[in-house]
Amino acid sequence: MMPSDQAAGLGAEGTASASDVRVVIVDDEPLVRGGVRAILATDPDIEVAGEAGDGREAIEVIRALRPAVVLLDIRMPRLDGLEAIPEILRLLPETRIVVLTTFGEDAYIAEALARGAAGFLLKASDPRELRDAVHAVAGGAAYLSPRVAHRVIDQLREGPRPDPAAGSRISRLSEREREVLALVGAGCSNSQVATRLHLTEGTVKGYVSGILTKLDVENRVQAAILAHRAGIIPGPESR
Repeated sequence: MMPSDQAAGLGAEGTASASDVRVVIVDDEPLVRGGVRAILATDPDIEVAGEAGDGREAIEVIRALRPAVVLLDIRMPRLDGLEAIPEILRLLPETRIVVLTTFGEDAYIAEALARGAAGFLLKASDPRELRDAVHAVAGGAAYLSPRVAHRVIDQLREGPRPDPAAGSRISRLSEREREVLALVGAGCSNSQVATRLHLTEGTVKGYVSGILTKLDVENRVQAAILAHRAGIIPGPESR
């Protein structure tokens, strides 16, 4: 489904604000797309720019509309969501992808994040989570719904012993960057990291940006997973 005239940039008053977060919805079920569109329409700062019914069509729509955020289902015909993620990011590296799916299996979560998704949300989530996720990833953060976050954390806690390959990548960081990464991996926000390390929040943001570049990862979720695999996360008593 190519974007309609309404979807291509007209807001509630007929024009789209320059500050709107432009979103493309990708799902093979028209009813689901309509429901997601209705939820996002309640937020005046979000503009649904277009829709697509499968991953292959999504790439063409995204190429034309260049949205800030893509809400992407997993199981779709022609090209599924997991396969579409790297293709979308090759086309538009700055686009932020949130997987929005019925399926919350651990394998799907891990694979979506590993391929570069900035968020993972279940369709059963509260509608407020959907709006929060769009704003979070558009602002450069990662977003996992609470249920997904718990599963990721549990999986990491129960995971294998430190991975030497992950440790080698972490060795690229300075001592201070390792401290920042360890706290990010423990679930701390930038403000919490700043408090713990007696830094300004702006300084922490700078460190996080540098860490992502050095580790060659897309977002802080991927960086946190790498930190867990390297075994550098502090224990609860030291946080």
